[in-house]
Amino acid sequence: MKNGLNRRKFIQMSGVGIGGVMLNVPIFGNNVSASQLLSPINIALKKKMSDIALNTATSKGASYVDVRIGRYLNQYIFTREEKVRNVTNTESFGAGVRVIVDGTWGFSATNDFTENGIKQAAEQAVAIAKANSKIQTEKVVLAPNVPHGTTSWKTPLKKKAMEVPISEKVELLLAANAAAMDNGASYINNSLFQVNEQKYFASSEGSYIDQDVHRIWPTFTVTCIDKESGKFKTRDALSSPMGMGYEYMDGNDSDKIAGPVEGLIFYNKSYDIVEDAKNAAIQAKQMTTADSVEPGKYSLVMEPHHLGLTIHESVGHPLELDRVLGYEANYAGTSFATIDKWKAGNFEYGSKIVNLVADKTQTHTLGAVGFDDEGVKCKKWDLVRDGVLVNYQAIRDQVKMLDQDESHGCCYADSWDSIQFQRMPNVSLEPGKEKYSVDDMISDVEKGIYVVGRGSYSIDQQRYNFQFGGITFFEILEGKITRMINDVAYQSNTQEFWNSCSKICDENDYRFFGSFFDGKGQPGQVSAVSHGSSTTRFDNINVINTARKI
Repeated sequence: MKNGLNRRKFIQMSGVGIGGVMLNVPIFGNNVSASQLLSPINIALKKKMSDIALNTATSKGASYVDVRIGRYLNQYIFTREEKVRNVTNTESFGAGVRVIVDGTWGFSATNDFTENGIKQAAEQAVAIAKANSKIQTEKVVLAPNVPHGTTSWKTPLKKKAMEVPISEKVELLLAANAAAMDNGASYINNSLFQVNEQKYFASSEGSYIDQDVHRIWPTFTVTCIDKESGKFKTRDALSSPMGMGYEYMDGNDSDKIAGPVEGLIFYNKSYDIVEDAKNAAIQAKQMTTADSVEPGKYSLVMEPHHLGLTIHESVGHPLELDRVLGYEANYAGTSFATIDKWKAGNFEYGSKIVNLVADKTQTHTLGAVGFDDEGVKCKKWDLVRDGVLVNYQAIRDQVKMLDQDESHGCCYADSWDSIQFQRMPNVSLEPGKEKYSVDDMISDVEKGIYVVGRGSYSIDQQRYNFQFGGITFFEILEGKITRMINDVAYQSNTQEFWNSCSKICDENDYRFFGSFFDGKGQPGQVSAVSHGSSTTRFDNINVINTARKI
């Protein structure tokens, strides 16, 4: 094995969750310990290498330079019923150099973390920018950014997930599987995703920023088969990926929120995977005999784990400025929320109670960092205020198109060898201002459906016309939940849907949904983003029956 690791030391490292990680010898040398594998690279070394890149690119004619040194650790564990299917550990390490020369971007990256390797990457970035400048029609203009000097930021956590032995994680996943099987599940598969991004940013403007970012996502799918009818139903986990450590798996009772139906429990900043798997099996079994929905117009009561996906697709994506401007047209589409609508200052994106915000500072969210990948300090800003479209998501070389002079701080790259570009921040619906519970909301509904969890969906290239499903559905009649129903999907368009929003529960019901692998760009990149909301009501929405007719 590389780096002089013998079998015994390799097994010891695997015990703390880093089996299979390989590092370049110049960083740590041959005697690699588990603590070194789990700890970020020495800051003095990162600054030294960054300065080499900054000085090299500047001497070659760059008017602006930034360097990102990144080390990305991932651990994925997969199980099914009583078996472990796979344990995967990956590590990626290197540096990316981005420059502006003659008003044109250039970028190069390397995993040769030596003085010569970093210097060559900087020289190549400059050469690429000079070549690109020959066909550049409009010079890059960056919004001002205050230099931050030497600073750092870390995800607030209590337990680093990768320091927890794999055996302990596997035991927990298998216990969840057993709970599901003991309560009627025919099958269950689950997984645990853990990510650590160790990121260092330096720029010619005077910022040296070290960040240690952690994310975690436990999830599963339970399947129940009705042997008499041959029908089967599935229920996915009601967990949300979070910007936390392994403490998310503690399952604290104080972080649980009881739903309006017995056995329906939601989780906020602590998740009980065993309890959720048990309840999932019971509910999936009930779903196999539940009646099919009658199509028609309904008031829909949407809990946050469901509404988060709708926010993601109908608000988060269409308000990305590069999509609005057509830069994503070839891959992921454009947007109905065009600049002229924003400039008018009165475009009614939603009803007057709808306030949608972008916020990369919310603690424990997937998008939470101190600084984005352009070294901009992260913040919160309005997208829709009192129902009216007021802003987009934009980065340093975009905000001038909005006649703004400050980046929104939402630039991101998924690796050291990927160029950073505009990515969705956390986009959330603010809770209602008045005291109002889920029970209050249900009691106000004459004919409706309570929608739980993320399901399948479809939305057009302009993020306008759409159809969404869920995991579990409950009929509401005359202010009471009467029964479980199946085969529900709703159809609408973004503006009509958000203008039908009539009531939002207060902050006591506020919690997060998350997207762990949100794709964008060509070549494609992924990012992780959270969406917060409280249970929300939408009136007069068209519901269809999705059952296959034979």
